[in-house]
Amino acid sequence: MTKIKFGTDGWRAIIAKEYTTNNVARVSIAVADWLSEKYDKSSVVIGHDCRFAGELFVETAAKVLATKGVLVKIAKGFVSTPMVSLGVVNEKANLGVVITASHNPPTYNGYKLKGDFGGPLLPADISEVESRIPDSNSVDIDAITMEGLVKEGKVIYVDLEDMYCKHVDAHFDLAAIQNSRMKFAYDAMYGAGMNAVKRLLPETTFLHCDDNPGFLGTAPEPIHRNLQEFSDLMKNNYLDCGLATDGDADRIGLYDDKGNFIDSHHIILLLIHYMVKYKGMTGKIVTAFSCSVKVEYMCKHYGLDHETVQIGFKHIAGKMITEDVLLGGEESGGIATKGHIPERDGIWMGLILFEFMAKYGKSITDLIQEVYDIVGTFAFERIDLHIDNDSKAAIIKNCKAGKFSQFGNYKVERVETIDGFKFFFDADSWLMIRPSGTEPVLRTYAEAPTQEKAFDILAKAKATILK
Repeated sequence: MTKIKFGTDGWRAIIAKEYTTNNVARVSIAVADWLSEKYDKSSVVIGHDCRFAGELFVETAAKVLATKGVLVKIAKGFVSTPMVSLGVVNEKANLGVVITASHNPPTYNGYKLKGDFGGPLLPADISEVESRIPDSNSVDIDAITMEGLVKEGKVIYVDLEDMYCKHVDAHFDLAAIQNSRMKFAYDAMYGAGMNAVKRLLPETTFLHCDDNPGFLGTAPEPIHRNLQEFSDLMKNNYLDCGLATDGDADRIGLYDDKGNFIDSHHIILLLIHYMVKYKGMTGKIVTAFSCSVKVEYMCKHYGLDHETVQIGFKHIAGKMITEDVLLGGEESGGIATKGHIPERDGIWMGLILFEFMAKYGKSITDLIQEVYDIVGTFAFERIDLHIDNDSKAAIIKNCKAGKFSQFGNYKVERVETIDGFKFFFDADSWLMIRPSGTEPVLRTYAEAPTQEKAFDILAKAKATILK
């Protein structure tokens, strides 16, 4: 019996090892039981991304849910996570299920749960579902046919991609983007955003926008080391800005015309700057603990409330459904904004920035300079240390005991412990240490006025904690 545990963003496991039809069925039994306890007549919207056997796993979940009395609305073809979340809201469903492992390596698949509000199911509800997962699958999946379920009206197919594209069209000036002199590019990383962006911005230069469930062996995570080919494309083809999204298209990566990677901290600041100064929007800003201190500076400049929460978008989503939030964002590239669902959406964020550039005729470099004029220049870097669990535990114990007062020549002025350990050296420079909850990995992050100093902080940290 495999113990199934939901992490920061769903359950993920290696296909054919722990990620099997039987285990997907076990999770689906728990989902159906939870729904039947909460609702009289429940419905679910379900879809899969571009990973191996997505359709098989979706049908497995659908068979279990439908057999247990849940009305199942299945996406036609592969879809992004935001398409499922939007579908939950538009179809007035009680829950969304996405068969995806997001940005994980190609050997993985996963199971995400979405609330009726169109964002990640809240932690308390996830715990309730998890507690109901049985030790074995009691549903004879092979004895159930999809054709039979459709005929009985227990399963309905819906076009979530069409729904999403119409929603985007109603909220963006796509003509302004298409008719501007600027040239944009998009790297789908073989992920679920490919068809939607082809449809929304057909004149864009496309990369990795065809079917490849193995992602050419690279994890579809939009970080620079996975996007070298895209960076070269930007450098060599006179393109103004490039958007990349992950496997289920809820995370964003961005490039300037020189092929330089623009991290999520800069993207968050650009979005706030555009929405407040240029569009006159207001609201609270909610960011995860690992985000730049410059977000607070930007909020002070524009008179916005700011709150820092634990890492994991579900903590941000919880704020977005109860408060007037303008933007919620994470260091990992997951960002949501007012006027859309409370869900990370890489395509949506990219379109906001493309529209910003197109409408005002400014390069992304010019816009970043506008941000720097407000908050000052900065660089952010992260290095994951692959160490054994015992070493990881010992370092965290030392952090908790306050053993680290200095890292090389960097003296600690204060420490914050919302989610991990953030050591501040001055107002603009800090180091963060946070253990992975699932792997023998210790994550180290640093922010400083220059990239050179950020890397130096990380080097000094590594030398200090691994003594």
